[in-house]
Amino acid sequence: MPFSKLGLSPKALEGVKAAGYTEPTPIQLRAIPVVLRGADVIGSAQTGTGKTAAFVLPVLTRLETHKPFARCLVLTPTRELAAQVETAVRDYGRFTNLTATVIFGGVGYNRQTEDLRRGCDIIVATPGRLLDHMQQGNARLDRVEILILDEADRMLDMGFLPDVRRIIEKCPRQRQTMLFSATIPPEIEGLCKWALRNPETIEIGARRSPAATVTHALYPVADAQKYELLCELLKRTNFDQVLLFARTRHGADRIHQRLQREGHSVAVLHSDRTQQEREHSLNGFRNGRFEIMVATDIASRGLDVEGISHVINYDVPQHPEDYVHRIGRTGRAQAVGDAFTLMVAEDVEHVQAIERFIGQKIARMKLDNFPYLYTRAFEAVVPIRGKLVRAGSTVSTSGFGRRRRR
Repeated sequence: MPFSKLGLSPKALEGVKAAGYTEPTPIQLRAIPVVLRGADVIGSAQTGTGKTAAFVLPVLTRLETHKPFARCLVLTPTRELAAQVETAVRDYGRFTNLTATVIFGGVGYNRQTEDLRRGCDIIVATPGRLLDHMQQGNARLDRVEILILDEADRMLDMGFLPDVRRIIEKCPRQRQTMLFSATIPPEIEGLCKWALRNPETIEIGARRSPAATVTHALYPVADAQKYELLCELLKRTNFDQVLLFARTRHGADRIHQRLQREGHSVAVLHSDRTQQEREHSLNGFRNGRFEIMVATDIASRGLDVEGISHVINYDVPQHPEDYVHRIGRTGRAQAVGDAFTLMVAEDVEHVQAIERFIGQKIARMKLDNFPYLYTRAFEAVVPIRGKLVRAGSTVSTSGFGRRRRR
């Protein structure tokens, strides 16, 4: 079914066409009609499925024309996601006269204050900075018609839920509310019951499963050889762009510096970077100036970059759901992708938790002719065709290191 059959306004359709899209994704196909009729929504879909457009397009249709006060509020957990949502609003709404502003920390208040006092139809914000503006009298939410909570489980993880509740209390009770979350832990379930009225649940795909377009595997290695194995993987892999995840900000900086010294074009992204530095890294990665981006989990959700051919987990994620979100940065929008995870002995319990979460064993792989030291991470795996895999499981030895040309 084309977008033109979903009930969107002519100007929203013009924006979709200008963005180069012709047919809706499954989440868009199911969510757009529900949002257009004003129902509350609990939405879940795997990354790269077009979730942002699923709520932005019908919101543009419902708001229709500019008014000098906020009528839609989108709350997001991170600055990067807020900026991306606001960009989507501007792109899809380019033929409307609706206005939008983005509110987040790490930058000055002046421009944000001017936008808020002038009056914007759509506010996209992180909770902390929005509360600051509310306390200063810059932001009023008493005429909000549509409230969207994006990546609600990540807001829970980051401790934003009390702030989110305070913000919701300032919105009118008669409103449309949408909540998007990869998982629904008890705290989010309680928020749904409190904030939403008779919501419709829209779930696309298995929330716990990695995207079918992503081939992923573990590479057991001794801790002392971890960086050496990373370099060998990069040397032997034909990649377009690599998103590399580190557990800590200091770890990300160390890897970034070492890869730079070895001649890689590499950027780094984490919460200690200034907003200007983050935008420099993101823009450079998007336009291909950097072939590798080293990031913490700040980039595992909401990072919208086309053409990431490979994801490498330098550190195994400590939360199983983060594994799905990290490797979901490749293989987006039905493209194929590869994900490698370096595993040391201390990671065994976290790996087992990930495998329980996704309901499958992850293949163990081994590089030919790499001078491996013995590690406990090799235990309970057997060699198959020069690679490693857990006893009793099977793995295709093809498909890794594919070259993606744009």
